[in-house]
Amino acid sequence: MAKRRKVGNLMALALLALLRPGVPMHPYQMANVLRRTGKERDMKIKWGSLYTVIQNLERHGLIEATGSDRAGRRPERTLYAITEPGRAELTDWMRELVAAPEPEFPRLEAALSVIGVLPPDEVAELLAQRLRRLDAEIDTEARALDGMRAEVPRVFLIEAEYALAMRRAEAEWVRSLQREIAEGTLPGVAEWRAYHETGGYPPEWTQLLEETR
Repeated sequence: MAKRRKVGNLMALALLALLRPGVPMHPYQMANVLRRTGKERDMKIKWGSLYTVIQNLERHGLIEATGSDRAGRRPERTLYAITEPGRAELTDWMRELVAAPEPEFPRLEAALSVIGVLPPDEVAELLAQRLRRLDAEIDTEARALDGMRAEVPRVFLIEAEYALAMRRAEAEWVRSLQREIAEGTLPGVAEWRAYHETGGYPPEWTQLLEETR
C-alpha cells in the first residue's frame, strides 16, 4: 500500500527532484525548467497550483527559503532549496514509485467496465476510431523519439520509451478486442447483441443477476 505523503501531489515530486542538486531556485525558474523538460507530458501538472505546492513543501519542512534575487525591475523572488528531510522524502518516494505497483484507473478501463451500455457493432466502430488515433500518435511519438536519440542520451528518454511502449500495448490489445467483436468470436457477444436487439436480458444474464441477490 502506498504511503500517505505529507505532500502527495506529483508536482511536489518533480520540484523536489529539481532542487535535489542543491541549486536554489525561485518558483518562476522552477516552472520554466519543468516546462522546458516536458514534465506535463510525464505527469498531471496543474500550473495554477505551483505556488500552493511550494508553500506546502515549505510548511512541512521539505524545502526552505534561502534568500531572494531580483532581475532588472522585476520584484524580488524568493529562492528555495531542498532540506535534508526533503531529500529523504524524495528518495523514499522514488523507491516506492519504482518498486511497488499501484492500481491506476484509466478512463478507458472505466468505460470497458460498463461497455454493455452500447451495442457491440457500435463499440467495434468506436474501437476502430480509437485505433486510428492511437496508430497516428504512436507513429508521431516514435519518430520524435528516434530524432531525440541522436542528440540525447537514452537515460534521459526512458520515460518517453515507457509511454510509447504502453501506447503500443494498448493498441495491440484494442486491435484484438475490436477484431473479436467485429467477427463475433468474443464469448458473450451474441447475448450482448441480443440484449440490444430485444431490450431484455438474455437468460445467462438474468441468472447472474439472480445469484447476486
